[in-house]
Amino acid sequence: MCGVIVRAACALLALLAAMAASAGRPLAADDLFRIQEVSEPQVSPDGTDIAYLVSHNDRDADERRTTLWLVGWAGGDPVQLTRDARDVSAPRFSPDGRYLAFLATPAGSDESQLLLLDRRGGEPRQLTRLGGEISSYAWAPDGRRLVVVMHGASDAAPAAEKEEGGKPRVPPPIVVDGRHFKEDVEGYLTAASLEHLYLVDATSGAATELTPGSGHNDDLPAFSPDGTTIAFVRTAERGPDPDGMQAIELIEARQGAAPRALTRVYAPNHQHLEWTADGAHLAFTQGLAPRFNSYISDRLALVPVTGGVPVPLSDGIDRAVVSYVRAPDGQSFDALIEDDRRIYPLRLSADGKAPVRLLAGGGVTTEIATGGGHTAVLVATDGAAPEVHALEHGALRRLSHHNDALIAELALGAVHDLSYKSRDGTEVHALLVTPADYVAGNRYPAILWIHGGPGGEDEHSLLFDGYPLELERQLLAAQGYVVLAVNYRGSSGRGHAYQQAIVADWGHREVEDLLAGIDHLVAQGVADPARLGIGGWSYGGILTDYTIASDQRFKVAVSGAGSANQLALYGSDEYILQENSELGPPWQNQALWLRLSYPFFHADRIRTPTLFMGGEKDFNVPITGGEQMYMALRTLGVPTRLVIYPGQYHILTRPSYIKDRADRVLDWYARYLRAGNAKPAG
Repeated sequence: MCGVIVRAACALLALLAAMAASAGRPLAADDLFRIQEVSEPQVSPDGTDIAYLVSHNDRDADERRTTLWLVGWAGGDPVQLTRDARDVSAPRFSPDGRYLAFLATPAGSDESQLLLLDRRGGEPRQLTRLGGEISSYAWAPDGRRLVVVMHGASDAAPAAEKEEGGKPRVPPPIVVDGRHFKEDVEGYLTAASLEHLYLVDATSGAATELTPGSGHNDDLPAFSPDGTTIAFVRTAERGPDPDGMQAIELIEARQGAAPRALTRVYAPNHQHLEWTADGAHLAFTQGLAPRFNSYISDRLALVPVTGGVPVPLSDGIDRAVVSYVRAPDGQSFDALIEDDRRIYPLRLSADGKAPVRLLAGGGVTTEIATGGGHTAVLVATDGAAPEVHALEHGALRRLSHHNDALIAELALGAVHDLSYKSRDGTEVHALLVTPADYVAGNRYPAILWIHGGPGGEDEHSLLFDGYPLELERQLLAAQGYVVLAVNYRGSSGRGHAYQQAIVADWGHREVEDLLAGIDHLVAQGVADPARLGIGGWSYGGILTDYTIASDQRFKVAVSGAGSANQLALYGSDEYILQENSELGPPWQNQALWLRLSYPFFHADRIRTPTLFMGGEKDFNVPITGGEQMYMALRTLGVPTRLVIYPGQYHILTRPSYIKDRADRVLDWYARYLRAGNAKPAG
């Protein structure tokens, strides 16, 4: 790396690294129990307070626990409003600001219900006791009602463990008749999995079904400013319709009303409906045709509620809209834009004005909320997890400090932007994390740590969305490795063409981009070519399999929640829309499916000792993918191990398993790379 920057800058980096090393201790796997995830900020209607959630891994309970907090806009010490609980989410102020509603799983229940906290004092009270799971909700503008989204109990519930009359209750057969019939965490999807809208009285909790027996899935409701109408998303089953689209419909907020279609759009990654303050238009996000289902960069658009052609608001920036809210002016929208290793807020106007960047600094803005004329954001950096900030006049004022005590103890590695050319000349961007005691001029064992997706990107954030892969970069650096995180082609943040460059061609250009990054580090005297490791989770695990079947330079690999025999997963994962649209069914394109499954059918090319890992109940990338590769390498005599986490899904949630994964990853790399033993370059 120092071959491409001046020597003075190298000396400064070395000095800063030495200072950081003397300032604290290395990050350890045990710190996963201390990191606090701050999420879901909500600004009160009068703008005086911000509510938000704080989650942590409870070592004793071995559960993820969450509490509700409140901090004043003017500052001061945040106040904890609730005790630790499971599955707490979606805090929302009532329109008059008196109540703070949220979803949680009450004691003795397996289903999320709606709770209300009176801000004048007292404990939260359970408002609803409905027979199904509430997944989301919205307040009516008058504060007297709410609309909730609920589906019935799943046919796949483990009822056999319960007893009735002294005998085990046998669960009924699971009857499937939909195309999208399984989903990670949710399990198998049946008719009982369809969601419907209910109106709930804010005082009594009594509920009436707004969209009864529709035979559709109704979701994401949003009240009009006058409270008379609800906009929502309707599909034939959970997820997009077979054509990759979803309907946006309107219904009067009264029992017996019939919905009317407003528009129909390609489903985005994350849909959100937002009315303009005058109630004349509805904002929404839109995606792309099914062939590009895995390469969607959400775009913001606006449609008149009387009908008409939607007007795009974000198409000109060629970057993904991560999320958005109605701006304080009521007519424009403040969106978070994913852009080349960073996320920043941008104001998008409906009147044709140029977009306005609201925050010029670096870092990653993970969430945004508005209320009472104020804007609150969560912002993370390389050395800080997301915390609550006030956003005023283009500047940040920090309001929460939940991770300060932990961060103050640590000597974190430095994070550098990196650019290089891939094999065909394409410019690739990456992050390089160096150990806190990094000395320029020495070669270090290097880990190529690959993000999932492929949509998504490695960013300048210590922790994002509770998924600790960014933190694992620092964990690896703390062991003495340099860690390379590549935004390979297929990643978001670089525009549509860059993201769609790998359509129906998996494991080709991404692998070239990854290997070119390693070549660059070796050429710059940073990475020791004799001590290279590779790994990742989800698509990062898939790319690990692709890469070790393409190149034998890596001495060790970790493939988490990955797959190599794509053909074998057809119909057993949850990506049937993408697979049929992008690749075509296997009986139509057998040669393509076999080519994309080359790590399995050419497993005899692999010499890399590989640790395979995954969740037992993963429906996203089923554990079968890891099992097959484990057995292939075992048959071939290549050192390998398979670790399966019982009861876990695609993303591990049990704290002891999260730490166990970190420990096993570190141990596996250390076995083959002799971490922390830097060598002079030459």
